[in-house]
Amino acid sequence: MTEETRQPPSAIILAAGKGTRMKSDLPKVVFEVGGRPMVCAVVDACRGAGIGRIVVVVGHMQERVREALAGYNVEYVVQDRQLGTGHAVQCAAEGFAGDTGDVFVLCGDGPLIRAATLRAMIERHRSNGAAATLATSVIDDPTGYGRITRDSAGRFAAIVEHKNCTPEQLMIREVNPSYYCFNAAALFDAVRRVERNGLSGEYYLTDVPELLMRSGRRVEVIEAVPPEDVLSINTPDDLAAVDRIYRARAGAAVGGRA
Repeated sequence: MTEETRQPPSAIILAAGKGTRMKSDLPKVVFEVGGRPMVCAVVDACRGAGIGRIVVVVGHMQERVREALAGYNVEYVVQDRQLGTGHAVQCAAEGFAGDTGDVFVLCGDGPLIRAATLRAMIERHRSNGAAATLATSVIDDPTGYGRITRDSAGRFAAIVEHKNCTPEQLMIREVNPSYYCFNAAALFDAVRRVERNGLSGEYYLTDVPELLMRSGRRVEVIEAVPPEDVLSINTPDDLAAVDRIYRARAGAAVGGRA
């Protein structure tokens, strides 16, 4: 099948979480960046990258997320319990039964995502016949992020969540900003084998690439996320900082400088 005849990739956007540290009961993804709910920017990036079907995983106060995306052609699945990113993806499995195409898994609270990054990922993913492709970033302060560990030959080994890192792993500056592209069948086969994390009690999507690699599948890693795109939104101050970056980028684009 040529690139021209291959079906467009799909996307699963994780948008079920609470905005607890935002000092609000609202879902984090409905807080505004650039004058609109931040999840809208993620959907726009998906459309800009040529992604076709978009499935949004909702949960806490899901009606607010649905209202935020009322003007978009997206589908919804419900995560009724907050059991982690792996569980969120499992909630979407039924809708992808028999799907042999490619699917991105992205976070709805990452409005600085770029369509160009997603296009680079799908190109690497398909050209190398990968089961999973991760886009990573190297940042100055990796606190809180999952670290990308590599073997002695520099090949991907695993994603280790910050709370599970050894002191040596905490020194790693290559991080996982949660940009994933998977073969759909490989993803849903692996995610059902993810075990509950002993420290958090959650099921981590970050375990899936290592599971795929152990089963002989190819995992690609591309350092494609600019450091300025990795800023997490966990507090009102973080939200203000991301809003400034987003508006500056939008203004530059309008002015023809981007």
